Amino acid sequence: MSNSNHPTPHHPQFSRRVAIQAGTLGLLGLGMNDLQASPSTLGGHRRCIFIFLSGGLAQQESFDLKPHAPAEVRGEFVPISTRTPGIEICEHLPLLAQRSQHWSLCRSLTHSTNDHTLGHYFMLTGRSFKNPEFSGDRKTTPKDHPSILSTASYAVRNIPELRPQTDHLPAAVALPETLVHWSGGTIPGQHGGLMGRQYDPWFIEASPYNNVQRGAFPEYNFPNLGLPFRPEDRVFRSPNLTLPQGLTSDRFSRRSEILHTIERQQQQLEEAASSQSFGRLREGAISLLNDPKVQYAFDVTKESDKEQDRYGRNSFGWSLLMSRRLVEAGVPLVQVNLGNNETWDTHGDAFPRLKDKLFPPTDKALCALLDDLLERGLLESTLIVMAGEFGRTPKVEFSAPYQLPGRDHWGAVQSVFFAGGGTRGGHVVGASDKNAAYPAANPQKPENLAATIYHSLGIPAEAMWQDELGRPHHIYHGEPIAELF
Repeated sequence: MSNSNHPTPHHPQFSRRVAIQAGTLGLLGLGMNDLQASPSTLGGHRRCIFIFLSGGLAQQESFDLKPHAPAEVRGEFVPISTRTPGIEICEHLPLLAQRSQHWSLCRSLTHSTNDHTLGHYFMLTGRSFKNPEFSGDRKTTPKDHPSILSTASYAVRNIPELRPQTDHLPAAVALPETLVHWSGGTIPGQHGGLMGRQYDPWFIEASPYNNVQRGAFPEYNFPNLGLPFRPEDRVFRSPNLTLPQGLTSDRFSRRSEILHTIERQQQQLEEAASSQSFGRLREGAISLLNDPKVQYAFDVTKESDKEQDRYGRNSFGWSLLMSRRLVEAGVPLVQVNLGNNETWDTHGDAFPRLKDKLFPPTDKALCALLDDLLERGLLESTLIVMAGEFGRTPKVEFSAPYQLPGRDHWGAVQSVFFAGGGTRGGHVVGASDKNAAYPAANPQKPENLAATIYHSLGIPAEAMWQDELGRPHHIYHGEPIAELF
């Protein structure tokens, strides 16, 4: 359903020699008066909410059903019509089906790996190849490609017309927890990498990691690999951002005293975000502590009963409600990890888990987010992207120790959800083949996904970033998905 009448936004590449000739500008194209303004920057600042479904969403069970395929391919779910003629999605996403005029799909995103860790790396960095130092052992390194959040936040911080109006706010936030694999180790691709640790997103640890649960706790959680569950193991909590007793706003001008106080409060700060992030950005932490809008944004579990019921009283609902509040407060980029422990890795028991545990809280919370952004006039300026690290295998299969079937990892094709941020609603880009196994039309790569985010945020085509040695690097490594705009 692509439309050739929509021109492809062109993002030219430049040689290292030309980049160096930019001289003291540091970033090619950033702050240069003769650059044409991006259309997406007109009329206000842009925001992005990147919803990540760790584990890998099955395209055949969500946004790309194949009702005419053999039974072992099509699975148990049937498609339903949406408000947009010709677009069908899963029967267990009825609220999204009613709002199809506000969102679009890309059914042809592809990359080369079926490995969880490398798939995360590709999708979270927007680079479909690994750097030579990448080992796949779930350890982050300073040689990693920077994450999409880090790259975009670098640009947002350095392009004057994109800089947040409240400059003390973090440019990128990830919530409700860092992606940590159930067997141990932090999944790479979430951090600043080559950019330096000062460009790590701020990780809001509202959901302290525990390796026994998956899903939208406490309403929709389910055990991980049969391990026992204790209710106290999974507690969604608002970060502790209260001021120390006796430290009032008028005393914040005395910087040395404040920094000394923050040092003493390190343990409390660790409850709000990783100690590394706050250790590097103490002054930003102070501003956060003193900003009522940010304190309000985090305090989602004390929201009114009506609001919590609309989003869902679970980690999915609370996380998307927090993301809406953060973009309203002025945070440009928010990544929401819907589910820890590779929650969407449906090797077995796939159909009851999706039907009963995963789709209901996702459908409800995502639609509440769409409704709120639309009602507040923020949907046009806020891009929503939802993707996982890969799709699932064409054929349904059985896998121990599960009693019911599921699907294995599949990087060759997945469906990606888009809404807002200047994208068109009620549209499908690309297509998979008859078995939802490979792209059949208009294939897209992680580089195109990242470029779409950068373009929607208004980052100029020629923008670059510099590493700690002063070497320039392109921000864009692919074209935005033109048919979305």
